[in-house]
Amino acid sequence: MTSPQNDPAPQPPQGHTHAHTHSHGPAAPVSRHLRKVIAAVLIPFATAVVVGLIAFWPGGVPDHERTGVGFDRQTQDGKVVQVVKVDCADVNAAQVPPTGDTSTPSGREAVNEQEGECAKATVEVTSGDDKGRRFVEVVQPDAPRQLKKGQGVVVAYAPDAPRDLQYSVIDVNRKIPMALLAGIFALAVVLVGRMRGVMALVALAVSFAVLTLFILPAILQGSNPLVVAVIGASAIMLAALYMCHGVTARTSVAVIGTLVSLLLIGLLGSLFIGWAGLSGNTDDNTGLIKGLYPDIDMSGLLLAGIIIGSLGVLDDVTVTQTSAVWELHQADPEMGWKGLYRAGIRIGRDHIASVVNTLVLAYAGAALPLLLLFSIAQSSVGTVANSELVAEEIVRTLVGSIGLVASVPVTTVLAALVVSADRTGPGGAQAATAAPTRTGRGRRRKTG
Repeated sequence: MTSPQNDPAPQPPQGHTHAHTHSHGPAAPVSRHLRKVIAAVLIPFATAVVVGLIAFWPGGVPDHERTGVGFDRQTQDGKVVQVVKVDCADVNAAQVPPTGDTSTPSGREAVNEQEGECAKATVEVTSGDDKGRRFVEVVQPDAPRQLKKGQGVVVAYAPDAPRDLQYSVIDVNRKIPMALLAGIFALAVVLVGRMRGVMALVALAVSFAVLTLFILPAILQGSNPLVVAVIGASAIMLAALYMCHGVTARTSVAVIGTLVSLLLIGLLGSLFIGWAGLSGNTDDNTGLIKGLYPDIDMSGLLLAGIIIGSLGVLDDVTVTQTSAVWELHQADPEMGWKGLYRAGIRIGRDHIASVVNTLVLAYAGAALPLLLLFSIAQSSVGTVANSELVAEEIVRTLVGSIGLVASVPVTTVLAALVVSADRTGPGGAQAATAAPTRTGRGRRRKTG
């Protein structure tokens, strides 16, 4: 399963280092017996994943009648062809409250809108059956999104509305800048990562394919979200790790470590989502999903999101820890599994600190507007943490972080046991490295 070792072996590490890198050289070969043991674990697992994909394959998203609410609207592309300034009072952009009370925010806003200067935009539909049709959109002066001539927009179509009100602007068309940014990202990955970067992009495409063609449609079809997420995440994990890091014993150990950590995250998530009484239905979007597909288990959907969200960071941790142990073994082939574990776990402690902090800040950044609302309301920390919106993020963060923390010792001990058990096997790593090898400084080093 592995390629011969071509890179020079590194010098024994001095002190405590943080080997958080993915520029790993080829792994040292392992014995045929050890490859058989690893295959005996992974082949049944991969077979089960394939069987699960076939058994739960949805065959597409189920049809439903459009509600015209939120994202569930018919949309087309459009373009602003003309913008003129008009008096807001002339187009009835707002009405002052009948009481004339301007002490409230809504009253002051209505007065400003009525006395200000509005933009009257003419928008042309550029796609669909009504291509070329034009309509007028009035934009108030304090609207967060202002329209300008030549701007691409997304328009919603309401077939049951009166003809003059069937189309309305709902967003800006961002396809060009988004596509350009994606192209820059892909170019940077390929230039820096070269062939590994190309394989990483292929693995990313596979991940999106599994997510959009299997996980999401299967959940909408009514399948158990947890089962679907486990199958889909396993398929993504196998494809991403082996594509990016090669079909080696080192990668296989990382796969096993990731799988164990995912199982732990699933168990903890299931326990605490039920214990905390989290419904998973906390905003307009989840409410719309529940309304369209009443049979969906929303708490199960929350758990599925935790598993999938944790997978990407888990891959990073398990691959790094496995590679660290492999490099330590190549630096000192006489080191036993306990010594390898102790050295690897020292590296892992740095990794834990950085990754957990990254995960918590990522969730906090995503929930920043919500946290600002609580701050404005001067809510206590206990009140904020007890609300379901925030409690979901807390459970998501802590369960994922526990899985990440656990993945470090689990993967490190697995890697240490595997690589040390191979030292005395026939045709093992020691035999492969017994010949003198040249170090990076040009000296010869005997391994034995």
